[in-house]
Amino acid sequence: MTVAEYLADQLYKAGVRYVFGVPGGPSIPYIECLRSAGIEFILSSNESAAGIMATVTARLTGVPGVCHATFGPGAVNLASGAGGAFLDRVPLIILTSELDDKMIGRTTQMNINHQKLYEPLTKATFRLTPENIASVIDRAFRICSDEYPGPVHIGLPSDIANAEAGPSGEIIPADFNTINSGNADQIISLLEKSRRPLIAAGLTSARYALGSRLAEFLEKNRIPVVLTPMAKGLLPEDHPCYAGVLFHALSDYFEDIFGQTDLVIGLGYDAVEYNYESWMPDVPLVEFNTAETDMPALKSVTKYKGHPDEWFSILNRMGKSSIIFNRSLVQSVRDETIAVFNGFTDHFGPVTAFKVLQEELPENVLLTVDVGSHLHLAGQYWKTYGKQNILMTNGWSGMGFGLPAALAAKLISPGSTVVCVTGDGGFLMMAGEILTARRYNLRVITVVLTDGELNLIKLKQSWHNLPAYGTALYSGDLFGAEIFLGVRVLSADSEESMRSAINEAILLNEPVIINARIDPEDYKWLVVRKQS
Repeated sequence: MTVAEYLADQLYKAGVRYVFGVPGGPSIPYIECLRSAGIEFILSSNESAAGIMATVTARLTGVPGVCHATFGPGAVNLASGAGGAFLDRVPLIILTSELDDKMIGRTTQMNINHQKLYEPLTKATFRLTPENIASVIDRAFRICSDEYPGPVHIGLPSDIANAEAGPSGEIIPADFNTINSGNADQIISLLEKSRRPLIAAGLTSARYALGSRLAEFLEKNRIPVVLTPMAKGLLPEDHPCYAGVLFHALSDYFEDIFGQTDLVIGLGYDAVEYNYESWMPDVPLVEFNTAETDMPALKSVTKYKGHPDEWFSILNRMGKSSIIFNRSLVQSVRDETIAVFNGFTDHFGPVTAFKVLQEELPENVLLTVDVGSHLHLAGQYWKTYGKQNILMTNGWSGMGFGLPAALAAKLISPGSTVVCVTGDGGFLMMAGEILTARRYNLRVITVVLTDGELNLIKLKQSWHNLPAYGTALYSGDLFGAEIFLGVRVLSADSEESMRSAINEAILLNEPVIINARIDPEDYKWLVVRKQS
């Protein structure tokens, strides 16, 4: 096999069916070999979107995502996708074209050191040769899937695609290699002494889809549960133990629950989303995780590193008779937050827009939400019904996530209703991907909550008693037409027109944009100012 053939063959054997990116001249033989191997190359409008699409593909399938860019500017654009995979904990293989050995150290067009570029953004970076291809691909898949999962970069010198590959290797699936560590007896002693514990479940629990395991445990041990944003959907919002989502809208209402807590149990909690010290009461912490994490100087921290099976083995040894579960307090906190949200439905703001979407979309909708003030509302207000069907970025928190994420979700789940909710700022960063939706006929509904500003930044300026500056995006209407890049634009400026637009969009057999012209005042009252 040639290098290009071998790479395509190994990717296919690993379960890869899509590679996302923007090609350059040296990419041509690789793309042809991908096509021949049964892997579709998905052309994006920019490389940053390709990285997002590859990470979302990995999140939905469990198979490492793969993306590609050419020299210099392409590799730099794709670096944002690497950061997303790195801090959102997603297995990703990044392929970039590089100059050949004769030119790699020369001053020449588009030439930068890709290994230095990607070193701080990835778990590992390699430069491929015909001789090392077997070991590099095997190591790349192992490393990107290892705890915590993340991106691995492979540079492809421009002159090796048609060279004969060295001795063939076989991709061996990565095993969970965490060695159990921690004092289980000490943890059990802390659990048994606790009367009012609180569970904080996070990103690692979401990656392992531990919702059913957690619900089973809660049937025997009634304990309040708060989730980090990317763990949204682990529990149904009407579960008696579900309190809400940390960091997002109205999460300051949890203070009453925190005030009664005598022990926090971190269950797959990843501080990359929200540091413990930003919210935790001054009580001991027991942390179950799969990898070592940096920890603050809290009152008392007892850690256990191991597989989730071990977490629940230890948790199930605690005595449930000692736990005092204040169900009425948890319920009252939920009721109060819902009442506050409902108080903002008398006008057309973001709460009303989400209310209409919730009522008109099917329960199994796949919802992607971009970064911005609206994400804080969605994280708390949106009902998942206990399905992990809402996709967001919180470790990386890069604007522009929503639209490419929705396109990837539609590729992976073509029979699902897929809806992207984005602000106008995030949409403008990725507007070119509307053409990607057209190109592949990805029937995604893109709801743009248009208010003409970077609202979250404007809010943060107001918290410092500063005037809004550098946040105005445009004046007038964002679209000003019924077609944008060949895709229909439906307008909404009231609950009734929003309801009409979403129902029309559901019936259309094509991608569609809903221009929801909202009043952004809701955000001022609902987004919580945080310590970090």
